[in-house]
Amino acid sequence: MTDVSPPAQPRGDSPLDLPEDDPFGPYNLPYGVCTTAGRPERPHIVVRYGDHVLDAGGAAAAFGSEHTELLQQPLLGPLMAAGRPVWQAVRAELREWLTAPEHRGTTAGFLRPLSEATMRLPFEVADYVDFYASEHHATTTGQILRPENPELPPNWKHLPIGYHGRAGTVVVSGTPVVRPRGQRKPPQEDAPVFGPSQRLDIEAEVGFVVGTPSAHGESVPLAAFRDHVFGVALLNDWSARDLQGWEQRPLGPFLGKSFATSLAAWITPLDALDAARVPPPPRDRALLEYLDDAAEPEPGGIDLRITVAVNGHTVSEPPFSAMYWTAAQQLAHMTVNGASLRTGDLFASGTVSGPELSQRGCLLELTWGGKNPLELPDGKRTFLEDGDEIVLSAWAPGASGTRIGMGEVRGVVRPAR
Repeated sequence: MTDVSPPAQPRGDSPLDLPEDDPFGPYNLPYGVCTTAGRPERPHIVVRYGDHVLDAGGAAAAFGSEHTELLQQPLLGPLMAAGRPVWQAVRAELREWLTAPEHRGTTAGFLRPLSEATMRLPFEVADYVDFYASEHHATTTGQILRPENPELPPNWKHLPIGYHGRAGTVVVSGTPVVRPRGQRKPPQEDAPVFGPSQRLDIEAEVGFVVGTPSAHGESVPLAAFRDHVFGVALLNDWSARDLQGWEQRPLGPFLGKSFATSLAAWITPLDALDAARVPPPPRDRALLEYLDDAAEPEPGGIDLRITVAVNGHTVSEPPFSAMYWTAAQQLAHMTVNGASLRTGDLFASGTVSGPELSQRGCLLELTWGGKNPLELPDGKRTFLEDGDEIVLSAWAPGASGTRIGMGEVRGVVRPAR
C-alpha cells in the first residue's frame, strides 16, 4: 500500500504552478506507472503534471478518495476495467487535487520530478492488433512495392485491414530494440539467406488502449467506442522490411513485425482529446451499416500532430487527422464477428502518413524503398543503422486554446545478437 503521509513539500517554486501553455497541464493528466530509486520494488500509478509526476495512490489516500484502492495498484488494469463513469470521476478528482488552492499543501507533497521516475509499461497487454488505416501510406507503399499494380487492394475502402501482432513484445518507450534476424531473399539471389535485417524501419502510429471488456459473441458498435477505450498513446511498430517482404505472402506479417513494438509510457485519457476531434477525410465508397459513421454525433478523427526524429533530427511530421479509417471503425470491425475485448487490449492505427513527402511515417516511404536516402547531419540513411535513436512525439489541440502533449516513444537500435 502507498504511504499516505506526504513527504516534505518541494522547495522553491511550486510544481503546481504551471505555465498556461504547458502541454501536460490540467487538461491532459496522462497516466503512467513508475518506480523510484528509493523504492525500486514498488511500481505505482502516477499522473504527469508538467515535468513532475503525482503519486496518484498516495494522493487518493490522503484525500480519502473512494477510488484509492484502484489508484494504489501496481498497474493500470483495475482502473481501466472499472469503466467510463469511474474514469471520469477519477479524472475530476485528480484535476481538483492539482488545481484547487485549498489542496495545494497536500498535493505538492506527492509530486516528484519526472527525472526521478523510472517509467514502466503501464498495463499488461492482452492482445495486440495493428491496422492499415492511412490511404496515403497504403497508396505510396503500393507504388513503391508494386509499381506494376499500385492500386489499393479491392477491399481497402470497404473495411479497415488489420492483423494480429504479438502482445508479448510490446515494450515501453526507452527499451532498446535489438535488430532482428530471419530469412530474407535479396532480388539477385535464387534462394533466401539468413541473418540480421538489412532494412530495419519504423512505423509512426497511434495506439488505443481498451479498458472495459466485451462479451464473446457480441460486437461493439461505433457509438460504444468511448465506453470501451480508456486512452491513447503513441506507438512505434518497428518493421524489418526485408524479412516481411519475403514471409508475408500469403498470410501476412509475422517475424518481420513481431520482434518489438514500442509504446509510450503515458496513456492520455480519451476525454483529454475532446477538443481535437475532427471529421475524417471524405469517403468515396458507401460503407456497410456497422462502419457507416456519417450520422454519428461526434466526429471520429483526431487532430494529432506527430513528429518523427532520427538521432535528434526531424525527418517527418505525419498528421493523424488524415487517417481514412477512424479508431471507432477499427474497434467496430475488430469485434463485428463476435471477437471479445479484454482489458489491456491494444490496437494501433497503422503507419500515419499524409499526402506530402514531409508527412510520411516510415523510412520505406521517406526514402522510396531505399532509392532516395535521407540526408541527416550524421550521414545518409535509407534504413536504420545500429545506434540510431528514433523519437516519436506529438501534440493535439486542447480546451481553451491549450495543447495536449502526448508521451514520447523513444528507442535505440542495438546490434543483432
